Amino acid sequence: MGTAAPLPRRALGQTGLQVTPICIGCAPLGNMPETFAYEVPEERALATIRAVFASPINFLDTAAAYGDGESERRIGSVLRELGGLPPGFVLATKADRNLQTGEFSGPQMRRSVERSLRLLGLERLQLVYLHDPEYIPDPTQDPFEVMMAPGGPVEVLLQLKEEGLIEHLGIAGGPIEMMTRFVETGLFEAAISHNRYTLLNREADRFWDLCRSRGVAAVNAAPYGSGLLAKGPDAYPRYMYGEASAELLEKARRMQAACARYGVPLAAAALQFSLRDERIASTIVGVTRPERVAETLALAQQPIPAELWDELEAIYQAS
Repeated sequence: MGTAAPLPRRALGQTGLQVTPICIGCAPLGNMPETFAYEVPEERALATIRAVFASPINFLDTAAAYGDGESERRIGSVLRELGGLPPGFVLATKADRNLQTGEFSGPQMRRSVERSLRLLGLERLQLVYLHDPEYIPDPTQDPFEVMMAPGGPVEVLLQLKEEGLIEHLGIAGGPIEMMTRFVETGLFEAAISHNRYTLLNREADRFWDLCRSRGVAAVNAAPYGSGLLAKGPDAYPRYMYGEASAELLEKARRMQAACARYGVPLAAAALQFSLRDERIASTIVGVTRPERVAETLALAQQPIPAELWDELEAIYQAS
């Protein structure tokens, strides 16, 4: 892989879409300091989005909740400069609860999708995920039952698909048990799991097997554990958007030291851990600066000896 050479394309499940193994995640481009502990000014975000469209990567991922529409608005601004979504690019977004009121209903899904269309400046959305269903207002309720209820979020999203506003429907969330139940319905064509399949966490391992057996596109998000495995455990001691445990930081330090002995950046191993898994159609990597796009491509082609993979696996398995 190189910054100028074309990237291979993979089938995104049974959607008919072809995507690059790397997908650019646009959550931080929505300026979410409460989540990532840093800000991304608008001009830098726009320059980053332009760099993505100028790169070999053809897959972008955003959500209505990222900056409460700010990520979509910024992407839409660049799309207007380009005269629309360039041919061959795949842009995915996510339908979200109302961040002000917490409402997570069928009507809210329609409002979310309609706002996404408006902010992105598109007439239809190629791929929309039901996003974070675990965040229903009443924590005593079962998120799966709430989402699947008559007139609820899933039914409305399927209606939007019938109406042609959505081409393909996916599911994106956290808890693996919950995600498993959604995939088993057969209603979703793609599934995103985040932070749960990294050098430090293999919780999603069996979930990827389920996706493959069901023909559902498996998309792995946050291979850096929200930044720890990219910036290093001492520079960014956070995992899954919160403070990392002492045990996790120690394992990360040992992995970083092992990588250093082979002259391999920890970020390269973290990214390729996901890229080398044949079950995963694409890996979502967040970027916040234009130069990060080329740097990500370089990390993806960094040679990594088999001996290092063995060491990293031994560190992970160690109690």
